[in-house]
Amino acid sequence: MTTASPDCYCVMGNPIAHSLSPHIHTQFAQLTGQAMAYDRLLAPLDGFAATAQAFFAEGGRGCNITVPFKLEAARLADETSERVQLAGACNTLVRRADGRLFGDNTDGLGLMADITQGAGWALAGQRVLLIGAGGAGAGVLGPLLAERPAEVVVANRTVATAEDLVARHGPLSARLGVPLGACGLAGAPLAQAFDVVLNASSSSLAGAASPVAASVIGPRTLVVDLMYGQAARAFLDWAAAHGAHTRDGLGMLVEQAAEAFALWRGVRPPTAPVLQALRAQAG
Repeated sequence: MTTASPDCYCVMGNPIAHSLSPHIHTQFAQLTGQAMAYDRLLAPLDGFAATAQAFFAEGGRGCNITVPFKLEAARLADETSERVQLAGACNTLVRRADGRLFGDNTDGLGLMADITQGAGWALAGQRVLLIGAGGAGAGVLGPLLAERPAEVVVANRTVATAEDLVARHGPLSARLGVPLGACGLAGAPLAQAFDVVLNASSSSLAGAASPVAASVIGPRTLVVDLMYGQAARAFLDWAAAHGAHTRDGLGMLVEQAAEAFALWRGVRPPTAPVLQALRAQAG
């Protein structure tokens, strides 16, 4: 009697040793009874496409993509979701039965799930500030608009980058009836408080407290950093000192992984026990 080998998945990036994805997906597989193996795969900075193609040629079924390869992953896919087309970035690849690669971006879906379900914070009718118009910000803007907030402002150090991101999402925002604007990090729209502030900028990687003034925070503002752990600490400490409710990106990490898992396996895993265990490990 022989036992079939588990389906193979991975997370690909550079660096990659720090990734929690193998732990998360292993827990998902156990909770849902799925036969799958999941590992980290380091891709050379100049060899992402070749590494990914080799992985799939050897039987890989799906792959998560992390920095700095999300833009390249979008170009590598044979077909992409509307989320990838709007963001220009892909964090999930799946090999179809015909061998073609389908690319999706689950980051925004994960963030919205963590805010609305994990934090229990409704986004509909809220004024939202999105700080950062790079890959992280681009990945969450579409799903954010789908929550139908009252308004979204994208603030970025380079205003032209924010304006380009807003322009790409213009038809979607118009279709949903959600006002969408762009400004610099000291723009006039930031003079008053927002209901929700999302930090998708690179400031946390540099350990900076905040790229914007405290005027964006009111007594009932929810502030979320897309980073987690020590990387998010300075920004969230700054926000808490100004009276905000704060949340890091660990829940987003787990929820976006669940979206990828569902795309691959057709089963959406429970996220609460996995997130609870990760927070307990982090102390």
